[in-house]
Amino acid sequence: MAPIPVKPGKYKIHAHIIGPTSLLTATEYAVKHGAPVITDRLNPLPIEQEWIIDYPEAGQEPVPGAPYVIHLAYHPAAGLVVPEDKLFVNSVPRSDWAKFTFERVIGGIKILSDKGLALRAGHRGAQIELVAPKPEFQETWTLEYLGPIPTE
Repeated sequence: MAPIPVKPGKYKIHAHIIGPTSLLTATEYAVKHGAPVITDRLNPLPIEQEWIIDYPEAGQEPVPGAPYVIHLAYHPAAGLVVPEDKLFVNSVPRSDWAKFTFERVIGGIKILSDKGLALRAGHRGAQIELVAPKPEFQETWTLEYLGPIPTE
């Protein structure tokens, strides 16, 4: 499928796994490559569950099929990185953040890395892995638009 455009802004990223609503969540502890990114239940404090989806270069003009970067909404220097085909959030230069495209699938979207690997939520609490894309429920996501990118 062809990449679809996504409006840059603040989002909650919902995982399609069995059970209560699960969101893409940055954990509170760091390991070798940064803080592991998992799916978790909606927390009353959404700070680590709201993400900015933006173009790789701030202020970039929209280009159909262009990749996007994703970072924590309240920590603008903490972007998603993909060492060892697992998803982490880390404060590294924006040029080192992983780039993603989005494709429509039945029931939602698929999030693909620049290597063509799909984000997969095995179960709530498991670290997000990047795998060869298959038509699996655990690789389907929903983007909930919360508003424009904060300017402060």
